[in-house]
Amino acid sequence: MNRKSTLATFDDDAPITQGDIDAGRLVLRKRVEGRVAPAKKRVTLYLDASLVEHFKGMAGERGYQTLINETLKKSLQQSDIETMIRKAIREELMSGKAA
Repeated sequence: MNRKSTLATFDDDAPITQGDIDAGRLVLRKRVEGRVAPAKKRVTLYLDASLVEHFKGMAGERGYQTLINETLKKSLQQSDIETMIRKAIREELMSGKAA
């Protein structure tokens, strides 16, 4: 049973064109520290107009959606840090009561 691949093959020396990317023949992935960064998920989100304008003004040359994404990530990290600090303080207070 000898089947030929139905996938198109690419010449390694051939230039990559925007047409290749648009046709889905090539997917460019962002790399962070040599590893492929996790893919983002497309969502529809309704935000206050003033909020969008604020981020557009802050973004400048960068995409404002990227700035919103980074802000949300930092918010989650901050929340995690606050939770850890609160837990440590509670443990210290409880150990002080036991002594």
